[in-house]
Amino acid sequence: MIFALTETQETLWWTAIIAGFVVVLAVAALLTILVVLVRKIENRVEEIKATLVAAEANTADAALLGTTAAGVDLVLAEGLEHHLFLGRVLGKVRK
Repeated sequence: MIFALTETQETLWWTAIIAGFVVVLAVAALLTILVVLVRKIENRVEEIKATLVAAEANTADAALLGTTAAGVDLVLAEGLEHHLFLGRVLGKVRK
């Protein structure tokens, strides 16, 4: 038993095969673009994580700022006292 296709049926089959091939190529291209974009996003997320770790390391000693500020205030007050004393002794500062 031989099955023969008419010319119209053969044309429709070839059209369906070509359309299917085009769809497969389009899906493959879109998936490739998706994979590339996901990799780029992952790389940028890793860069952001590294930046945040560096920022955390830079601000790890921020709790000492209050203590340091108090020490600086004491040093400035002491320096002002010396300035006033020496100014009075040398006659350059008036009360």
